[in-house]
Amino acid sequence: MRIAIVNVSAQRELVSPCVAALRKGFESMGHRADIISAWTDDGFRLPAYDYIVVSAETLSFFSRKFPDCLHKILSTSGGVAGKKSAAFLGKKCLFVNKALAALMSAMEKEGMFVNWSDTLLSAEQAEALAKRIGA
Repeated sequence: MRIAIVNVSAQRELVSPCVAALRKGFESMGHRADIISAWTDDGFRLPAYDYIVVSAETLSFFSRKFPDCLHKILSTSGGVAGKKSAAFLGKKCLFVNKALAALMSAMEKEGMFVNWSDTLLSAEQAEALAKRIGA
């Protein structure tokens, strides 16, 4: 299965350890996983994948809002309606449940079917979750 991991970090930076662990977990189950940065890439490649994972971070600890690049990559993706997906909140924030609900709402607005959501606390947990999803 081809899996796209959309990395929506709070600032332009390298891939977080949790996102790299997600990729490692998916690849250990025999899937092909690609990391797509929401800051630099566009969403035109997303319809080619079977499963879409969005790992996002809030703008700050006290905020439940996400960077504008999340909405940009999801709105330009086009043919993602009906695709299975997972939503992960990558950084601790004060309003964890509300931020995760906002992330899932943004994905479902584009027609994605979110069948898994969780908060990533460590790289080990992220790898274990990827193995459970990929099974």
